[in-house]
Amino acid sequence: MSEQPSSATPVVDTDTESDTEVDAEDFAAILATTREYIRSVVVPREREIADTDAVPDDIRADLADMGLFGYAIPQRWGGLGLDLTQDVELAMEFGYTTLAMRSLFGTNNGIAGQVLVNFGTDAQKAEWLERIASGDVIASFALTEDGAGSNPAGLATKAVRDGGEGGDWIIDGTKRFITNAPLADLFIVFARTRPADHSGTGIAVFLVPADAPGVSVGPRDKKMGQEGAWTAEVDFRGVRVPATALVGGDEDAGYRAAMTSLARGRIHIAAVAVGSAQRALDESLAFAATTTQGGEAIGGFQLVQGMLADQQTGVMAGRALVREAAATYVSGEDRRIAPSVAKLYCTEMVADVADKAVQIHGGTGYMRGVAVERIYRDVRLLRLYEGTSEIQRLIIGGGLVRGAMRDAGPR
Repeated sequence: MSEQPSSATPVVDTDTESDTEVDAEDFAAILATTREYIRSVVVPREREIADTDAVPDDIRADLADMGLFGYAIPQRWGGLGLDLTQDVELAMEFGYTTLAMRSLFGTNNGIAGQVLVNFGTDAQKAEWLERIASGDVIASFALTEDGAGSNPAGLATKAVRDGGEGGDWIIDGTKRFITNAPLADLFIVFARTRPADHSGTGIAVFLVPADAPGVSVGPRDKKMGQEGAWTAEVDFRGVRVPATALVGGDEDAGYRAAMTSLARGRIHIAAVAVGSAQRALDESLAFAATTTQGGEAIGGFQLVQGMLADQQTGVMAGRALVREAAATYVSGEDRRIAPSVAKLYCTEMVADVADKAVQIHGGTGYMRGVAVERIYRDVRLLRLYEGTSEIQRLIIGGGLVRGAMRDAGPR
């Protein structure tokens, strides 16, 4: 464990992705174990998870024992230390089953945990990361509000310093659709400390324990799908936190922390989408091979084969795109456009694959308890969170135009 700094100087560690901590042989074993567990234990209990709207405690304990609550946390902070190229291989396995399983530990490894990994001080990392990596602490990413979703520039939650420099912060605001809020032990809270000006965005990020006075979590949201993945509204009313709760000790770190975590998370979500698409394809193939019409397996019908071909094409293209986007992210070559391209394509692709899966199943595919019906509902959310498809198009298009203008030079 590294020494703790004597001050709150931000420790921005955005190059950690280039430091692979797990070699190919060890990672292959991790991947194989994860795949076997998901297919032999979680898949048979998908109906139970959906009906109870909860991931069973024994599965949660297994996932913690396997190190999945901290697979993307560096080893020096208690995690497995997987980089993003390895993360996406796991994520494609996570997507193969109910997305509630991944959601349980997704914020620890992703948008919440990565804020601490990349922007926290060593003191903040030492206080929280080992417990996050073990699963003893669930970290929740509290960014979204009524007027600030995919673009945090509209943030209304405020943090005001009490007592001058070095004093406590008082946080007031309401967050919506916060993943794992009912389970959270720690909220990573984004708040505005001042209006944006020439010196920065004025958006900071704070570490707020869930049991802090003034924090209240609303009832669990009732969603279209993803039963067992809990979200809720979180209210912060006069919540007092010490100066040491300011991530990185930097009042302007919040916007960059959000954008960095979201960009990485977009590639992860794209990989999850590929996994879900693969499952929908597998279910479609099994149904087409065993279900008959007029004494003939429906897989022999050319129109069904056409849908299967489109599904396979989407899955293969998505898998290749995710792997390329992860590689360019890890190398530092592209950490903005490629993540959005991967998320846009893969989340739109899985929607089409899931729709075709229901169509191949016919009326059976519309029945509750059938895997493709659940997949159809679950994957709809993938086009909304971590930035909507529309936001991804703006990021991609705007980035391409700005790059072309730079290349063209002044006129």
